[in-house]
Amino acid sequence: MTHLTLAEVEALARAAHDGQSDKAGRPYAEHLAAVAEGVRVRGGDPEQIAAAWLHDSVEDAALSEEWLATAALTERTKAVVRALTKRPGEPPEAYAGRILATPGALLVKRADLAHNADPRRLAVLDEPTRKRLTEKYARMRALLGVEPEPDPEPDPARR
Repeated sequence: MTHLTLAEVEALARAAHDGQSDKAGRPYAEHLAAVAEGVRVRGGDPEQIAAAWLHDSVEDAALSEEWLATAALTERTKAVVRALTKRPGEPPEAYAGRILATPGALLVKRADLAHNADPRRLAVLDEPTRKRLTEKYARMRALLGVEPEPDPEPDPARR
């Protein structure tokens, strides 16, 4: 089987999330691109970068589990996407355990958490939301045994 290229995975993820926005009202594809780039700069391989583009696709119902099962992706990429897909009512401990048990998933989750917890992203949210998300991300980092990452360099576009 020929697998989708990273460019094809990116295009598919962008199309699947078209019209969606994040909590700050930004196009959701910006988050996917940031996570994919975060995986790349952390030394991730193409399978992990593909999973980064797709990490929220099943959870957000942008793509179905049935699509994922038959997609032209490696089994490892599919396993990472499944590991990162939160299940309704699932305790955070079970979610973290699945990530830790899936080869390649922790790196993708680290990149996801780093972007989600970026102070520049959180700064545009109202205080209660910012506080709730900051606590949620800190708890997940603790469950995964990863340290908070240093604040990113200032974004010159936002000066």
